[in-house]
Amino acid sequence: MVKRLLIGIGNPFRRDDGVGIHIVEKMRTLLPQGIDVLTQSGEGATLMQSWLDADQIVVVDAVRSQSTPGKIHEIDASTHRVPSEFFHYSSHAFGVAEAIELSRVLNQLPRRVDVIGIEGKDFSEGIGLTAEVDAAAEQAITKISSLLGEMC
Repeated sequence: MVKRLLIGIGNPFRRDDGVGIHIVEKMRTLLPQGIDVLTQSGEGATLMQSWLDADQIVVVDAVRSQSTPGKIHEIDASTHRVPSEFFHYSSHAFGVAEAIELSRVLNQLPRRVDVIGIEGKDFSEGIGLTAEVDAAAEQAITKISSLLGEMC
């Protein structure tokens, strides 16, 4: 049986940084059985431990790449490098991109890894997503559902 995992990353008390957690919490009750859902801060070692025995993972997080707020970045990390500069807003020196690349080097990367990054606008202290990121979250849910369904 394929072990699938959906990981939402972020801090819901830093506005758009919480989009990953926002999305997976909305999806938690909609997903079919057999897909585990986690929320995490984005600390790399914890991420690596969480996906160690998974076959497929989808990681959802806010990014900051100077694109238009709400833009959805979809990266097939099974075959492509994840730009570490996407996650420089985070306080973690060893975060999502570094965890994926180290897992790749150690041959511990799940067979299929997709990263959904949503361009944030406001990473200041506060609760709630900006309108642009909230709208993108709805689109991201459709993409994530499709990705998780591909290995059913």
